Amino acid sequence: MADKNALRVAMLVSGRGTNLQALINARAAGHLDAEIVAVICNHRGTQGVERARAAGIPTYEVVRWEYGSREEHHAAMLACAQRHRAELIVLGGFDRILSSAWVQAYPNRIINIHPSLLPAFAGGMNPKPQQDALEAGVKIAGCTVHIATDEVDAGPIIAQGAVPVFMDDTVESLANRILAQEHRLLPQVVQWFAENRVQIENDRVRIDGAIPSRWWGDA
Repeated sequence: MADKNALRVAMLVSGRGTNLQALINARAAGHLDAEIVAVICNHRGTQGVERARAAGIPTYEVVRWEYGSREEHHAAMLACAQRHRAELIVLGGFDRILSSAWVQAYPNRIINIHPSLLPAFAGGMNPKPQQDALEAGVKIAGCTVHIATDEVDAGPIIAQGAVPVFMDDTVESLANRILAQEHRLLPQVVQWFAENRVQIENDRVRIDGAIPSRWWGDA
């Protein structure tokens, strides 16, 4: 049964939907005061769509080639979120840059998770940031949840999760280690929004109050 007091979240996905599953699991465990009211995918037949439908979430496959322009395509996706009165937009592995119409409709209410410690290795989709990290020889990598703006991967940083980089790492092994942090970090940030604890001042994010220790325990 829907919780009328829960934060209404619309999630945009493009592929496997593992971060979507992390939110579904957190909600089921009672750790998330948010309801995913719509999942919007820009491809057909993805695992993310299967996860959403299995969870009983209204799901939309809105593919680019069915629309005359990028603007029309993004307007159609935006209409899905607005139809469900979404209050927060979550980008979980979404492989396109949102149009300005989204940013205008949801100022400071669109969050993205990126597989690097921004501002390092900004831009590019998985696995490019992980490949860039290995080629740069960094010793620490990770993920970042940030506010999505018109500038790619440059919005205010909300939270970051770090992982070690090992000498024998491959792109796949590093990506998997980062992904585990994504699954921990994203539900935490959505919960902060649900609790109205995210404050943005001068393009910097402040989280009011203490961080519950359960978010930092072992998965």
